[in-house]
Amino acid sequence: VQLQASGGGLVQPGGSLRLSCTASGSTFSMNNIVWYRQAPGKQRELVAAVGSGGATNYADFVKGRFTISRDNAKKMGFLAMNSLKPEDTAVYYCNADGVYYTEDGMYEFNEWGQGTLVTVSS
Repeated sequence: VQLQASGGGLVQPGGSLRLSCTASGSTFSMNNIVWYRQAPGKQRELVAAVGSGGATNYADFVKGRFTISRDNAKKMGFLAMNSLKPEDTAVYYCNADGVYYTEDGMYEFNEWGQGTLVTVSS
């Protein structure tokens, strides 16, 4: 299973962006989809998560501004970011876990996308 994050870019303070995380590979199902971010000189931090049933969890610093969602049929996750602030500038990574199936059986996976840069600046 491979993940690809996209949708980053340069946006002014107060603007919006929508990040996408696309999963591909052999037969699989995703459990949790999680967005993290890492700003320059800082540790990676959890931004938001969505479970297989749609339950969501957000870091306090994005509550009310960011919305995480998923499209199970398309094997995709999304992060809608509104009211962006300069401190939101970071590389955003998607992470997903779940199971994949081969002719030999079922296996667990936990994969990361390559990251997409979000820059909030005037």
